[in-house]
Amino acid sequence: MAKMHLIPYQVNEIEDTSTDIPQGVQMIQAPDIWEQSDEGSGNVIAIIDTGCDMNHPDLEGQIIDGRNFTNDGDEAEYGDENGHGTHVAGTAAAAAGDEGIAGVAPKAKLLIVKVLDSNGSGDYQWIIDGINYATDWEGPNGEKVRAISMSLGGPEDVQELYHAVKRAIDAGIPVVCAAGNEGDDRHETDEYAFPGAYNEVVQVGAINFDREIAHFSNTNNEIDIVAPGVDILSAYTDQKYARLSGTSMATPHVSGALALVSNVAEEQFDRKLTEAELYAQLVRRTVPLGYPKSAEGNGVVALDILNQFERLFQTFNTVFK
Repeated sequence: MAKMHLIPYQVNEIEDTSTDIPQGVQMIQAPDIWEQSDEGSGNVIAIIDTGCDMNHPDLEGQIIDGRNFTNDGDEAEYGDENGHGTHVAGTAAAAAGDEGIAGVAPKAKLLIVKVLDSNGSGDYQWIIDGINYATDWEGPNGEKVRAISMSLGGPEDVQELYHAVKRAIDAGIPVVCAAGNEGDDRHETDEYAFPGAYNEVVQVGAINFDREIAHFSNTNNEIDIVAPGVDILSAYTDQKYARLSGTSMATPHVSGALALVSNVAEEQFDRKLTEAELYAQLVRRTVPLGYPKSAEGNGVVALDILNQFERLFQTFNTVFK
């Protein structure tokens, strides 16, 4: 059986310090609903990746638990020798302090599930075990995972992997996966990576800050949504920051968005939403970009779009009543 690998990505720049709300976080309108969503408080996002820099000042207070499923150390050692997992975790839920960066859901917690080694490679069984761990995990106060984020992929449709993904979804946990970076910049051709290509997951493609589909972003008939994935600023190893590009970087924007959307929607409905209902609420907060569905799915995440429509409607009524 082939190995599972990180979705290939590009390191554009490494920085020692940063004080910023990253442009990607702003682009999906996350700060506009932070007050309404309590910044994702009460939600746990499982980052299934290369681990996380446990000492990064923007992340150390965000990590609620974790486990290592690789051969790199024992199960309690889920630090990051690669950088990818730290970057993904930062985009999803870096703390919004006076210094450092802010993730999409700054008050959400992170469950770090290390399934890829320092080279970004892992056995399928590690990933399967990691998904099952995240599905079954329960925190000290009864917390459960609200979303699973996976910026990894492989060429093989392995049934055991599919069953683990389906089990998570059946447990009410949205599984958010990178589409892959094997795109040829032609929207009529299909490129697939698993588990992203499974119909049941939320498959995420990448756009740049000009709202153009990234040339590397896979296109296929299972793309659900797109998010910023070019030159994305986030946390990195050795307590630094980096700008990376790839559908890997787009994926945690959506994972973090689910933490915000769940708080807003569940307060409105006054109950916990199912996975399908939460997905529907996410899709309501997207804007089409004019590309084929194979490239953009439902469009780009725009978390404040419903509030914007409401404000516009109120203005319209005021002017014409």
